[in-house]
Amino acid sequence: MVLRMPAQASAGDVTEELGLAVPEFQDMVLAPVVFRKARQAASALSLTADKGARWELMVSATAVQTLVGSLGYAAASVLFATAFGVLIDGVLMEVVSATESEVAGVPYVYRLVLQAPVALVV
Repeated sequence: MVLRMPAQASAGDVTEELGLAVPEFQDMVLAPVVFRKARQAASALSLTADKGARWELMVSATAVQTLVGSLGYAAASVLFATAFGVLIDGVLMEVVSATESEVAGVPYVYRLVLQAPVALVV
């Protein structure tokens, strides 16, 4: 599993400043993880049925904190909000939400809710 992030901008590059440059991405490995189909309440099924399948990705907080530090983000929430998505077996899934679970005020796992592209939902 990889987190697809925008590449750092090049200062002083006129084509990039004008939006003429092709966007570049960097893929950051997420490990260890647990990947599973998201559980939904019966009332939520009707609301999300037309928006694509949902999945959960549980990511080690140690791995997330390493990425936050190496990329220079202020917090994990900023990291996940900036990401284009999570690439799983060649499919880019959108990060719908990101939450953390804590013990004694320290995060130990991050739960990402991912949405599959509508065209790939069967």
